[in-house]
Amino acid sequence: MSTPLTFETLKIQVASGEVDTVLACLVDMQGRLMGKRFHAQHFVDTAFEETHCCNYLLATDLEMGTPDGYASTSWQSGYGDYVMKPDLDTLRPVPWLEGTAMVLCDVRDHETHAQVPHSPRAVLKKQIARLEDMGFSAMMATELEFFLFEKSLDEIRAEHFVNLEPISAYNEDYHILQTTKEEGVMRPIRNHLFAAGIPVENTKGEAEAGQEELNIRYGSPLDTADFHTIAKHAVKEIAWAKGHAVTFLPKWHKDRVGSSSHVHQSLWRGRNSAFYDKDKQHGMSDMMRSYVAGLIKYAPEYTYFLAPYINSYKRFQKGSFAPTGTAWSVDNRTAGFRLCGENTKAVRIECRIGGSDMNPYLAMAAQLAAGLKGMEEELELEPPLTGDAYASKNVDHIPANLRDAETALKNSKMLREALGEDVVEHYCRAARWEIEEFERVVTTYEIARGFERA
Repeated sequence: MSTPLTFETLKIQVASGEVDTVLACLVDMQGRLMGKRFHAQHFVDTAFEETHCCNYLLATDLEMGTPDGYASTSWQSGYGDYVMKPDLDTLRPVPWLEGTAMVLCDVRDHETHAQVPHSPRAVLKKQIARLEDMGFSAMMATELEFFLFEKSLDEIRAEHFVNLEPISAYNEDYHILQTTKEEGVMRPIRNHLFAAGIPVENTKGEAEAGQEELNIRYGSPLDTADFHTIAKHAVKEIAWAKGHAVTFLPKWHKDRVGSSSHVHQSLWRGRNSAFYDKDKQHGMSDMMRSYVAGLIKYAPEYTYFLAPYINSYKRFQKGSFAPTGTAWSVDNRTAGFRLCGENTKAVRIECRIGGSDMNPYLAMAAQLAAGLKGMEEELELEPPLTGDAYASKNVDHIPANLRDAETALKNSKMLREALGEDVVEHYCRAARWEIEEFERVVTTYEIARGFERA
């Protein structure tokens, strides 16, 4: 596997004409890449130090609107600049685009050059710093699901997003024959990402027609979030180039299963797992038990960071493998948290709540904060759930909708302490804006149901 570019290697490739374009990208609130395309010579001469962007990029929505109510920026303050500071450790080739390299940028205040605290990379870095101060590191991984469609995005948009047809006609979970038919898209995704330094393990068919899963090897939290974000972007671009559409919408049809993004996590001291104790039940150390208890206790408070849109909550349905309860289990996919690697040094906890629309930086930061709080409080972990979590009478539940999730986030003392008051308020405003926008729209469902009969 190739490694990300060094700056010196990039200079050589620019001089030889091998690279002529550098994408300088920040990660926005929605987990998307935003930024500029630099002529490569200008980047290696000057822009590698910094560039600038409008500060509305971290106070916008999926439509790139400028909602009011944000403390960080507004029409009243004139929408000034942020500094985009390239993190040269993230330089990498972009093999699916000719002559192109990419770098991720940290977002800094234009005057002080301090990290903008609500920028997704900064939110995660703050929790990583807490871990390091306690003598720990974390290993994390995300499993990313999405749907692949027969038609292109332009065709689907022209047809107003109706009569959507996935690329396959039947459930393709682990299905080799059907996924062979999709290799024209999926093989380039695996190979281009691998060549870009993203440690892809595999792709597979998921439990619905046209549904795919991409698995990337575990790594440090920041690497994992970077890999997730770049991979999601690449999947869209590569599918587009092949004439197909993809969606990471968690629930694109009421009769189809949703798309998730499970998060695996463990803590380490050097080369030793802080989660493993061979003498304890399931191989779980006392520290791991408190960490998992923290994940469970505070799950309602950080659900917004796992499910940030109105549509996110349509995925949580009984019998869908999308959990509605916060219980933990041993290798049981009906629960919100699943113990993996039981009685081995690879023991870890998988959070199954997050959807494919989550911002990985925010989702992982919130989970680390909850787990660390559980350790600080020395929480006791209840026995694992057995049987069907959907049918259990003794399971607490995550918020049922975005409004309840925003309320839980707003009232979270834990997240205000861990992430910062301003950060929590910033993302509460983002949640409220999504609700306000949805509530003013008349949906096709309402019209079809009531046009004649109301």
